[in-house]
Amino acid sequence: MAGHIVVVGSLNMDLVVRSPRHPQPGETLLGSEFRTFPGGKGANQAVAAARLGGQVKLIGRVGADAFGNSLIQTLANDGVDTGQVKQLGVATGVALITVDGAGQNTIVVVPGANGELSPPDLWSAASAFEGASVVVMQLEIPVLTVAYAADLAHRHGACVVLNPAPAQALEASLLKNVDYLIPNQPEAAFLTGQSSPREAARRLRASGARSVVVTLGDQGVLIMDDEGEAQFEPHRVQVVDTTAAGDAFIGAFAVALAEGRLAREAAAWGNAAGALAVTRAGAQPSLPTRDELEKLL
Repeated sequence: MAGHIVVVGSLNMDLVVRSPRHPQPGETLLGSEFRTFPGGKGANQAVAAARLGGQVKLIGRVGADAFGNSLIQTLANDGVDTGQVKQLGVATGVALITVDGAGQNTIVVVPGANGELSPPDLWSAASAFEGASVVVMQLEIPVLTVAYAADLAHRHGACVVLNPAPAQALEASLLKNVDYLIPNQPEAAFLTGQSSPREAARRLRASGARSVVVTLGDQGVLIMDDEGEAQFEPHRVQVVDTTAAGDAFIGAFAVALAEGRLAREAAAWGNAAGALAVTRAGAQPSLPTRDELEKLL
């Protein structure tokens, strides 16, 4: 029987506007639509995994406000265990997202309560790690908390998946506890100074990550590990909104690992889930179900 998945990460309310293109500095454009969606990389990845059949526990922080209440309820509706999502007396995190006419996005994140998630909070939530197969993290919470979570996960025998987004410098002490480092191409380039995904993956493995999976958008996925390297071609779909493509990938990858599947099959799952997610608007509303994933595969 598959173990459960722990996601340690962020919860945001996404404030999304659509415009014909992204504005230049100092420029004002008229947009065509404004909507709010539940988001945050941690919450998105938790929901992505839960919709694909994973048993998911989320550890995070939101504000004691309307956005926080809404985010917790939405997660519960998707079957995510929110017992370790606490409400604090600071604002819930938000993401300001602009989506252009081609479905490409720019995002500015204000962490809010996410910035308050600390190593002592994880110590208090240590029981959530017991029996976990996979622990998933991102970088919209303090990196010291991420490093502590990775160490705690390994002490409990769980596989560690790190999505280094938004990209920032990573200590070797953190990378040595990462089983699967999953950046997108710009993040991999930032972390290594290498525009070539293959060279970036090689350098990230040399820095300590056991396996590196680089998501390449409409160019598919590259995986590099002890078995060598493999690239997966993209699924050809009509792009509406790319906001949660990476989160869909991570959620699917984690579920596949939790079910005992090998890394390359997990990457194929992630590749398909990401393709499905870009065909719909919004972050969590775009995340696919298990039936949809299996049909595409």
